[in-house]
Amino acid sequence: MIRIFDITLKDLMQILRDKKTFLFLLIMPIAFTLLFGLAFGGSGKTADPRFPVGYLNQDGTTLSADLKSLLVNSTVIRLIEDTQRSPADLDKLVADEKLAAAVIIPSGYSQSVLKGTPLKVNFIADPSQASTTSIQGEVLIASNRLLSAVRTAGIVAKVSNNPASFDSALSRALAAWQNPPIQVAVTSGISTKPQNQNIMSMAHSSPAMMLQFAIASLLTSAAVLVNERKNRSLQRLLTTATSRLQILLGHYFAMFTLTFLQFVLLIGFGQILKVDYLRVPLATLVVAVVSALCIAALGLLIGVLAKSEEQAILFSLIPMFVLSGLGGAWVPLEFTGAAFQAIGHVSPVAWAMDGFKNIVARGLGFSSVLLPVAALGGYTLLFFILAAWRFQRVSE
Repeated sequence: MIRIFDITLKDLMQILRDKKTFLFLLIMPIAFTLLFGLAFGGSGKTADPRFPVGYLNQDGTTLSADLKSLLVNSTVIRLIEDTQRSPADLDKLVADEKLAAAVIIPSGYSQSVLKGTPLKVNFIADPSQASTTSIQGEVLIASNRLLSAVRTAGIVAKVSNNPASFDSALSRALAAWQNPPIQVAVTSGISTKPQNQNIMSMAHSSPAMMLQFAIASLLTSAAVLVNERKNRSLQRLLTTATSRLQILLGHYFAMFTLTFLQFVLLIGFGQILKVDYLRVPLATLVVAVVSALCIAALGLLIGVLAKSEEQAILFSLIPMFVLSGLGGAWVPLEFTGAAFQAIGHVSPVAWAMDGFKNIVARGLGFSSVLLPVAALGGYTLLFFILAAWRFQRVSE
């Protein structure tokens, strides 16, 4: 263990003497976090957190318009109406997850409400989505409120023996529902609090740039292994009682320590920018540790594969661009199609982004990071085994 620690300490001292280390470790990720965060943050307006729901009115009467008014005032759903869309169009938009659900008011709806036997509002949604129950409940509440207001207006008109009073009574009843005495708050796994768009943008750019430049910083770490073979330090080390595994672990722990230290500093910087990494501290710690282990294993593999410093730089920068681009560091994967999202999750960066964003952007709990952590653990094992196999061959 002492030999492993000595190699780790020697590597860290050698890496930290290189000026490029601080460039990739702190300066560039901070600069690019601010650049991307401010570029995509807009003017700081709050984003509408309500579920987007398509709306199509095939009835076109006063009562169906009253139902729409009740739905528009919902704190849970946000109506998106386009008269050019057909029911088939809405069905496809829901299937493609561009809409959380869709509501279609059928022809003859108003007449059926006046008779006290309202037609069923057509509701399109994916039953497997957690939001479906909340949206369906909100539509049901609005329908029941309209029916209740119509019944109340009917009673007023009958008691006063004045049919003309129906419309004014209906208006008063509907107005009363704008501020009901009892309100039911519907919650979901996703936070429904309005969030500043700049903060939400930083919640993406902060972990994205942290992961991207953690990979980029591997070029100085990998160069240590290249130089060790080049100046024959490795051969001399192998003549001592130090085993190949101890050498490999010494280099690996140095890379892990450097990457994890970078994460700690950049997470602290993100917290200053109001990216709430500490909302679930244990989850953030677990994702950071496993991400650092994965990136260090990748750096170890790069170091044993590269035959020169130029190759070490090339082998570090190519994964940085490829894995970061595929993994959603530049453009959030949730803005892309299902096919690209599946391809993107070939990259470990995508899993690390999922873990961090589940905490800081999606408002989820500790259990939400378990799958990303398991995937990152698998990549860590794969990279380390490949590095150990290659190291065995180059050190013979």
